[in-house]
Amino acid sequence: MKPVADTEMAKRALGDEWDPMSEPPHTEHTDHKLWGQMRKALCDVYDPEIPVSIYELGLIYKVVVTDADGVSDVYVEMTLTSPHCPVAQDMPGMVQGAIMPIRGVGEVKVDIVFDPPWDKSMMSETAKLQLNMF
Repeated sequence: MKPVADTEMAKRALGDEWDPMSEPPHTEHTDHKLWGQMRKALCDVYDPEIPVSIYELGLIYKVVVTDADGVSDVYVEMTLTSPHCPVAQDMPGMVQGAIMPIRGVGEVKVDIVFDPPWDKSMMSETAKLQLNMF
């Protein structure tokens, strides 16, 4: 997967909070004006068994924002570390619950996919360091 956003877009969207070490290499997103807030919200969602955010783990594959009727609808495509993850049923709701409170967000749809399968190469450098998986 080729990232949609480049380094300059990420810097503009995230400002001083942008850290290239915390960016997963395969996450696709745009430079939408709400992206910084959405990224922060996703970084507040943790897999209950792993002390790293789902964003830095590389579980978020794609975030698409569509503006219509004064709101921004959000589509999130994500995966799990394993198809047998015990929170598989809860994870879409956790992601929706993180993004929905952002002012200007309308509908949030979350799909869980397993192609491509997740592996540690999808993790940010920061996540690899936190989990001693480098």
